[in-house]
Amino acid sequence: MRTDTITLSGITAIGHHGVFEHEKRDGQPFTLDVVLHTDIRKAAASDNVADTAHYGELGELVVAQIQDGPWDLIETLAEKTAAAILAAFGTVSGVEVIVHKPKAPITVTFSDVTIHIHRERE
Repeated sequence: MRTDTITLSGITAIGHHGVFEHEKRDGQPFTLDVVLHTDIRKAAASDNVADTAHYGELGELVVAQIQDGPWDLIETLAEKTAAAILAAFGTVSGVEVIVHKPKAPITVTFSDVTIHIHRERE
């Protein structure tokens, strides 16, 4: 079934995730993009923010997830963020989370490392 989406892109905060001790100690910027799959018709009809996913609250939740941990893997950050969003927003049937780690400690020239997941409400 096709759903409507709400997207919040470029949510950035300092996190302490990575397999190396200096990543956990010093931290680095992580940027997350989230896409909520939902039906916005009720909110559109009522014109009431209580009938939709409040994107200000969504942004705060995502920042809290970035600042939580530390975890070794950005895969863990993605999973925990998706689970937190589904738990917090009952109107959301599914979520996509993209984690960007643009300062990953790898030795080749690159612009970004991303993990992209899609999770549905069970």
